[in-house]
Amino acid sequence: MDRSAPQPAEAAGSGRPTPELTPTGRVILGMIAFGKQTGYDIKQLVDKSTRHFWAASYGQIYPELRRLEEQGLIAGRDEPSGARARTVYALTPAGHEALRGWLGSGAEPTYELRDEGMLKLFFSDVAPEFRLANVRAMRALYERKYAQLRELQRNETDMPTGPGLTLEMGIEVTGRVIEWCEAVEERLAAAADDDHAKTEV
Repeated sequence: MDRSAPQPAEAAGSGRPTPELTPTGRVILGMIAFGKQTGYDIKQLVDKSTRHFWAASYGQIYPELRRLEEQGLIAGRDEPSGARARTVYALTPAGHEALRGWLGSGAEPTYELRDEGMLKLFFSDVAPEFRLANVRAMRALYERKYAQLRELQRNETDMPTGPGLTLEMGIEVTGRVIEWCEAVEERLAAAADDDHAKTEV
């Protein structure tokens, strides 16, 4: 594919159906709309922002960039940086419309959470002696995450409204999980003390 002069895809409304976006494709189009133009730029911003609720690896980003370009939703051009190959991407009109279409979709948003601490908690009846330690580990993890989010909030004073509201929600939810962990720790510790006292009687 000749990247020296990328041709824009047909705009929405031209009769060409808009391709369905994958979850990673949505992240990429949104990041490019924010001005992140290379796969590296996209990964760096993901690691600072959406990874707290929607991660994307290099192994997902680069194949998806190729797929989005094949679909005509982004256009790439070569802009080497010294001896290093570098491809810069921009949204096409069709890509802009696809992103707007997803943002305006009335479909119920998908929700997926991967939290190993919660998974251990779910199965903790198999080995209840580890339950309290697991909850403490969960609290420590969320405390680190909370500190990272607050640091972002302090440093990113000119954050756009959408990311700012998302960060605000993340701080509130993470703080509430920490409070829950603290309460459960107290409850489990008290129960363990009661059990120990009964065995000594």
